[in-house]
This record gives sequence, C-alpha cells and structure tokens, in this order.
Amino acid sequence: MIRRPVAWIVAVVLFGEALFFAAFNWFLGVVVGRQKMSLAGLDPEVMARSSKIGGVVFGLYFAFCALVALLVAVRDRQPAGLGRVLLISVAVVHGLLAAFAWGPIGPAAFFGLLVVLALIVLLLVSYDRPPRTPGRTGSDGGGDAPVSPGPAPTTP
Repeated sequence: MIRRPVAWIVAVVLFGEALFFAAFNWFLGVVVGRQKMSLAGLDPEVMARSSKIGGVVFGLYFAFCALVALLVAVRDRQPAGLGRVLLISVAVVHGLLAAFAWGPIGPAAFFGLLVVLALIVLLLVSYDRPPRTPGRTGSDGGGDAPVSPGPAPTTP
C-alpha cells in the first residue's frame, strides 16, 4: 500500500520544515536585532523578539503536524479529531505559502510546496473509507445487527 510510505514522507518533510522555519525566523530575528534599524518607527528589539517567537510558534505547529503524520504512519490508521484538523490546516498553509512563494522566491519553491501539499492531501484521502470488518453490514460499515427487511406491505 502507498498509505504508510506517504505518511512517513509527510512526517519527515514536516519535521524538516519545522526546523527550517524555526531556524530561519530565529536568524532573521538576530539580523534585525543586530541592525538596530527601525522600520516605520517600530522598536528593533520588538521586531527581533517577535520574529523569534513567530519562528518558534510556527516550528512547533509544523512539529505537531509532523507528529500526527508520524502517528498515522506508525499506527497505519486514519487521523481523527484534532489530528485530522491539524493535517487539513497544514495543507491549507502549504497552499497559501505556495501561492505567495511564486513571485518573491520563484517557481521552484512554488512547485516544491505544491508537492508537499499533494502529499498531505494524499495522506488525508488515502484513509478515506473505514476498513470493513467481518460481522458488520451496510455500506458505511456501521451496525452490528443483521439488516431485516421490515414489515411486509399490505394491499387493500
């Protein structure tokens, strides 16, 4: 099956992105702090601190999403609840990042982010249907009791 390898790849890529985003924003915060330049009257220390905090928050967000993908890969079960919401939100974030990356960074970053987006979407839809277990009936796999036809129609 392709589900498990995709989940492993998504987990590794998201962990890498978490480290990259945290380190890059930390670096930007250090550069802004050393420049001691004001942007439209903003305090440079506040800008440096906010860049570092934003990098840590975004890094933790990507790390949590990677942890969800890692759990999906290890358990070989579809994500549920908060994990599914996290994976959907990180897919949306990658779509937005790809859209914004086209102009300033170029098509390579755009297509790279789209590949990651496609992997996340593939991870989400590959577990779309719950597995069928013996003893269950119906198209949705719900219910343990056999289906009875109901009362026979009467004719006048």
